[in-house]
Amino acid sequence: MAEQDTGTETSLADETYRALLEEILSAQLAGGVVIQERRLAARLGVSRSPMRDALGRLEGQGLLVRNGKSLLTVRVITLKDYLNSLAMRLLVEPAAAALACPDLPEAVLRRWTAMLDAIEADPDPDPATIWRFDDALHQGLGEASGNPFMAETIVQMRRYTTIFERQRRLEQRKPGLEDHREILAALAARDPEAARQAMARHLDKVRQRVLSTY
Repeated sequence: MAEQDTGTETSLADETYRALLEEILSAQLAGGVVIQERRLAARLGVSRSPMRDALGRLEGQGLLVRNGKSLLTVRVITLKDYLNSLAMRLLVEPAAAALACPDLPEAVLRRWTAMLDAIEADPDPDPATIWRFDDALHQGLGEASGNPFMAETIVQMRRYTTIFERQRRLEQRKPGLEDHREILAALAARDPEAARQAMARHLDKVRQRVLSTY
């Protein structure tokens, strides 16, 4: 019975973590907001034990930080944080695209292409749909690279860039369509160097677009 209870508590902690992570990534929990553990637990319908576990994980990942009064708050992602994260992505993601290119399953490529086609065909696509495609492509290439350290770095750095872009509402209605088409075309051609270059150009354009708003 104790083992079952422990398993249930672990599952609740995982669910709570995922729910809070999504709220941070989507800017529902904005940067600088003080975390009120009791209220969050009540709102999500969990006890304080799984809530504390989830908050501890988020703090360990740097998404929650202590302010001057030692209160737990949502981390404010600064422009410097954003640019540093993007610089790391520029080092890692082009290499991941090149490594993933030769053996990426055709079914995955078709799925990503269909997602991009749907975004392009929709005159007013839901931002959540755009983010799902972005996650699928960038994180998918990290996983397909065969290098778990590379994949984890991409996940972590994309969290910072995603928070920054969403909190400042920098996303465009249909961002990077041409860039993403170039990446998919290179992957479909099984050309690692073209995939590397296409990804690098895409991320550099993202950087330039953000800097142009400051």
